[in-house]
Amino acid sequence: MPARHVTRGILTALNGTTGAGLLIALATRTRLRRGRHGVLIAEGYRLPVPPASCFTVGSVILTRRSAEWLLDDERAALFGHEHRHAEQYAVLGPLFWPAYWAACGWSYATTGSWGVRNFLEKHAGLKDGGYPADLPLRPWAVRGLSAIRSRRRPPGSPSRG
Repeated sequence: MPARHVTRGILTALNGTTGAGLLIALATRTRLRRGRHGVLIAEGYRLPVPPASCFTVGSVILTRRSAEWLLDDERAALFGHEHRHAEQYAVLGPLFWPAYWAACGWSYATTGSWGVRNFLEKHAGLKDGGYPADLPLRPWAVRGLSAIRSRRRPPGSPSRG
């Protein structure tokens, strides 16, 4: 296993996020299996939230389906997307949660999608996670960004005196 996968596993264990993922897996009576790149897959997740087919907590990918389903070559992109979230947990630790929900809120407020303008989802790969690549901004966001841009002076313009 490459050193970066080992490092990610150690960091998510030390920062407690893998422990949180294991607690969710235990509380929801999922079956734990080993996945690729040192992640664990908790299969058979049954709670209605989140509605996604899978999600990651630390180095644990929880899925409504089986580990075989997620590890199938047809879903290599989805597995890669979830694995990139595990890497984000290694860097952010428990700060992943408020950062993720703030990014979801921003994305939903500006586009109506939880993921399109969510920087953590973008970094994990929107298409790989099943999100659209882009959506138009809501009218208030277009007006707000236009107002911000119009207040900027072009480079080389004289300063206000």
